[in-house]
Amino acid sequence: MAELPDLECFVAVASAGGFREAARLRGTSASALSEAIRRLETRLGVRLFHRTTRSVAPTEAGLRLLERLRPALAEVASALDVVNGFRDRPAGTLRLNVPVSAARLVLPALVPPFLAAYPDIHLDIVVEDSFVDVLAEGCDAGIRYGETLEQDMIAVPIGPRRQRFAAAASPAYLARRGCPDHPRDLLGHACLRGRFASGTMPVWEFERGAETLRVEPTGPLTVRIGAGTDLAVDAALAGGGIVYLFEDWLRPFFADGRLVPVLEDWWPPFEGPFLYYPGRRLVPAPLRAFVDFVRAGQAGQAVAPEG
Repeated sequence: MAELPDLECFVAVASAGGFREAARLRGTSASALSEAIRRLETRLGVRLFHRTTRSVAPTEAGLRLLERLRPALAEVASALDVVNGFRDRPAGTLRLNVPVSAARLVLPALVPPFLAAYPDIHLDIVVEDSFVDVLAEGCDAGIRYGETLEQDMIAVPIGPRRQRFAAAASPAYLARRGCPDHPRDLLGHACLRGRFASGTMPVWEFERGAETLRVEPTGPLTVRIGAGTDLAVDAALAGGGIVYLFEDWLRPFFADGRLVPVLEDWWPPFEGPFLYYPGRRLVPAPLRAFVDFVRAGQAGQAVAPEG
């Protein structure tokens, strides 16, 4: 019989498509995973992966093993997690896949009190802006804005329910170039753009009353959305142009005067983020505790008095 940890390593490498990515997701080293696969192949007497300098792919034997192992390991994990229900406090690791915006604007208000309430739970946060299969990435749940979720996903509101995109620039930039009066005026300004990992550059959307406009401005700087967003903000602070971002992200700079709102009457609202997770399997105790914690917080926001 193969050792269970080696089987888990096999599934991790196959799911991640390589040793390096699987090591990153599991918080271990590629060499440790390679050694585990070597032990497993030696014990089973078959080759489980085709390896080249550029790729790692399961062999036919590896694919057959993977098909049977994934549901079996999920069942083992669910069986072990049942014990958590008999503990005074749930324990274990909760792995979340979240965008940079949620890590910056949503989780800071949730993580400290959650960890204080559940000291036996370890939170592992993976921050990336690509829309991913949370199970394939080895995560229990994810947070995303406005995506269409698959039918077997459960979505729970998390964080503020209404947000806005905002445009802003430094006082020095506006003194030099003037303040746009209409979204179309942005076509004559230096705008700091963002690009997703897929290569898509989202347009800037504006809304006032029944009028909606989509603008594709140009400018001196384009950054990777998420990882490079702070650089775009820094460029705006230095007078390099107009930035378009979450209002909550920019609010501290409005408060201290380093950035000035631009076209505020046109800022479009959008629905807040959702915590989502697969609904086709038992919910692990750490995730169940987090979902209950989030729902309690949202209920508190719903009944909280204004002001």
